[in-house]
Amino acid sequence: MVEIKWHNENARKMTVHNKNGVVYLTYPAFDSQEGIVHGFSTRLGGVSQGIYSSMNLSFTRGDEEKAVRENYDKLAAAIGFCAEDIVTSDQTHTANVRKVTAEDRGKGITGDYTDVDGMITDVPGLILSTFYADCVPLYFVDPKRRVVGLSHSGWRGTVRKIGNVTIRKMIEEYGCDPEDILAAVGPSICQGCYEVSEDVIERVKDAFDRKYWDGLFYGKADGKYQLNLWEANRDSAGTYIHAESLYLLQSGTAFFPQSLSWKKRKSGSLFGAEEIKVTAANRKNVCCRYFYFAFIFSIRDMIFSLLERTFSTDTS
Repeated sequence: MVEIKWHNENARKMTVHNKNGVVYLTYPAFDSQEGIVHGFSTRLGGVSQGIYSSMNLSFTRGDEEKAVRENYDKLAAAIGFCAEDIVTSDQTHTANVRKVTAEDRGKGITGDYTDVDGMITDVPGLILSTFYADCVPLYFVDPKRRVVGLSHSGWRGTVRKIGNVTIRKMIEEYGCDPEDILAAVGPSICQGCYEVSEDVIERVKDAFDRKYWDGLFYGKADGKYQLNLWEANRDSAGTYIHAESLYLLQSGTAFFPQSLSWKKRKSGSLFGAEEIKVTAANRKNVCCRYFYFAFIFSIRDMIFSLLERTFSTDTS
């Protein structure tokens, strides 16, 4: 099995679960909330073969549909939900947040809507799910009103402050009190791995007050910058909720072995488990470079984060 490494070995880490070979991660801060089921998938425990090995959850990369559907069934069985209750995002790097209703149940893992990067619901049993490679999963839980939310935030979603938008949507639609909301900035690319160009930094400067800049990015001699999406999303969501209720859990985020450049991964050139095992020992590890699925829900509501459906980082 591919070893899961951690960004900060001394920090509080996510909990690693292995049920019948299906490996997924959960957040300690949410594990203590009664009735909330959530997680972040890995590529371990599925049936897909070759470059899709093994827990591939994407229908758009060329894998066999039968294998992908079986992977969803295996994941659902391990965690304890029905795959038919999953409602997914349609991620295009917007700040659009959709209220998911009972009418969305039964649409399976494909919806009839577009341009949705965030979702909220208070409907029992609906499973909100989003997809990740490098981008940031944002989890939201209001345990009092039993409302959950899950949003996908690349750099475009970050400067559009989708975390802030999600919380405001929870307030508007369900009457949530920001003091009751728990939030987490999930596994995603770290500042040390995330290089961006000056045009991106100009957008960041436009979105955030100057007092935050030193903590969000730094420049390099080659004219490029290293951007901290974790802190940027914490600053965005923290506008509404208390700092002690927002968990910067990526301090213990998982690292996965990088075997090839993102351009080759995007085309699916090399993604097999055996190749990963061979190269993992000799190549550096990077944050969340592989296709992941995030999810979360309560026993009556659920949100879940999935592996990203595209491997590219240039649109994050």
